[in-house]
Amino acid sequence: MEFFKIRRDIAFMRHALIFNVISLITFLAAVFFLTTRGLNLSVEFTGGTIMEVNYPHVVDLNLAREHIASLGLKDIEIQNFGSAQDIMIRLPAAKGLANEEQNTRVINALKQADETAQVRRTEFVGPQVGDELALDGLKALGFVILGIMLYLAVRFEWKFSVAAIVANLHDVIIILGFFAAFQWEFSLPVLAAVLAVLGYSVNESVVIFDRIRENFRRFRKMNTQEIIDNAITSTMSRTIITHGCTQLMVLSMLFFGGPTLHYFALALTIGILFGIYSSVFVAAAIAMWLGIKREDLMKSMKNANDPDDPNSGAVV
Repeated sequence: MEFFKIRRDIAFMRHALIFNVISLITFLAAVFFLTTRGLNLSVEFTGGTIMEVNYPHVVDLNLAREHIASLGLKDIEIQNFGSAQDIMIRLPAAKGLANEEQNTRVINALKQADETAQVRRTEFVGPQVGDELALDGLKALGFVILGIMLYLAVRFEWKFSVAAIVANLHDVIIILGFFAAFQWEFSLPVLAAVLAVLGYSVNESVVIFDRIRENFRRFRKMNTQEIIDNAITSTMSRTIITHGCTQLMVLSMLFFGGPTLHYFALALTIGILFGIYSSVFVAAAIAMWLGIKREDLMKSMKNANDPDDPNSGAVV
């Protein structure tokens, strides 16, 4: 489906070097912040207590923060959860203070601020469990990247595979760099968003690479740069429709989903924007610089001309 069709190919690859220099600077800045500041890991990774408290009326978060701050506890996060009558409190493990004692002090402070406060749930995450979650998260990220690499290696010529992997890692590092630079909380939902972005980004690269491969079969007189420009331009309508609709849904979660979905939607927003950018200016450009040419696809082209091949002449 196309809402519009661009009649003249846009010369994306003419400016590929400029955009990739910008991309490299952004990538290096992300690495710098990850190295110097690190991620602001949530209680799920560092260990501590998660507490849900309900009130029969709208909660004054500032008042609750003031009473808990008077206890001298540091790095405590208080935010609305689900509704304006519920709050979630994240308590990092405090040195020299037992977990039960810390919880009791916090509950007493909340009761002093408002006697109607009712604790609905208290959940403790030990440091060992937090370390295991962090390790499992890294394993999940590694397996996803490995799976994508294997898929691309089978589906495409190796130059395409290398280009797509570099673009995907580019997206992940930049998302993590944003969270490190602004010290946004990195939690399990954010990790899930990063994994989702990996799949989302590689899908866009696959669509463009499929069209490039098809263009090599169809347009014998075009050079590599012209073929890539045509492939990106011809998929532009699809890109705008698909990513525009997805971004609208993600932005609705970002602005109206409340604190629970805020960082999850923020990671998706950054990932989708950079996923489009990397598929066009990073992945396609790297494939071009690696010297992708018609001869690399001769086997596929031979199969494409085979009348007995059910995929002959397929267009993405």
